[in-house]
Amino acid sequence: MPPSVVVVTDSTAYLPPVAGVAVVPVQVTSGGLSYDENLFTGDLSSATTSRPAPARFAACYSSLAAGGASGVVSIHLSGEFSGTASAALLAAAECPVPVEVIDSRSIAMGLGYPVLAAARKAAAGGSLAEVAAAARRCAARTRTYFYADTLESLRRGGRIGTAASLVGSALMIKPLLHVVDGRVTLLEKVRTAGRAIARLEDLAVAAAEGEAGVRVAVQHLGALGRAEGLAERLAKRLPGAVEMRVVEVGAVIGVHVGPGTLGLTVTSAD
Repeated sequence: MPPSVVVVTDSTAYLPPVAGVAVVPVQVTSGGLSYDENLFTGDLSSATTSRPAPARFAACYSSLAAGGASGVVSIHLSGEFSGTASAALLAAAECPVPVEVIDSRSIAMGLGYPVLAAARKAAAGGSLAEVAAAARRCAARTRTYFYADTLESLRRGGRIGTAASLVGSALMIKPLLHVVDGRVTLLEKVRTAGRAIARLEDLAVAAAEGEAGVRVAVQHLGALGRAEGLAERLAKRLPGAVEMRVVEVGAVIGVHVGPGTLGLTVTSAD
């Protein structure tokens, strides 16, 4: 029997199909045409992104209600990155069943892990409030770090300050960034890609310190070999990890960070 509370997220969680989770795609625009993120295969350097229309959320919520859902918990990427959560809120007001909209204050598996926590609680028969609380609790315990070959894409998209990007470009420094309260912030600057990746590894180990068990996701864009190598090393350094997954992110992140990106998300195992 399917859970009566259903979870909705957007495509920037980059999850495989999950029972009890519906996905509304963020839009990628190129050449004057808009595409669902999962259908876009064009040039990322000239593309832009936009939130799904509220009508897409309204249709999703109505369909779930018609299918027997008693409530919906809708969890999305940070409002500092996109108006996706705002579009969900607009649609929620018209839904025939209660909808709780949650801004994860993150993206990729920083969003994906709260979605999975909510889905587990819903599958166990949790109420709307319990499912929403599970998502918020997981989001608060989740840390995301990433390395970008250049800050140019982030600067061009307005996702990080121009001054910080100029420092990195001028000195050929490789930036390490993290997501803090929904924003991308420059964490450290190192001089080579190798050192940046090694530092990512150390950051993940430090984030897991003191935890009885953790889930770890290594994320990448066009850097599968590096991602798999990082995951293998982390598995040895974190023998208590209950999950180690490698995830390729999609076009929405690609537009803003460019190819070669590696990311790490660490969360407590519940």
